[in-house]
Amino acid sequence: MEYTPHGVCSKNITFEIKDNKVYGVQFTGGCNGSLQGISQLIDGMNVDEAISRIEGIRCGVKSTSCPDQLAKALKQAVGR
Repeated sequence: MEYTPHGVCSKNITFEIKDNKVYGVQFTGGCNGSLQGISQLIDGMNVDEAISRIEGIRCGVKSTSCPDQLAKALKQAVGR
């Protein structure tokens, strides 16, 4: 799936969901090291678990963050 995040530095998020697990998360733009870490940490994780861990994270004074935007993308992908 491909998702365009809003209100953050990253410009694009891509990922796959297989058997309700998240794989291959890639961010375009944003804080490269941190986003690579997040991608590796949730690789193979259950979608619901990933959402519960990253949803609501804020970046500084912003009301969202790249992890929060990934949670929104995952929710959209599974129809929530």
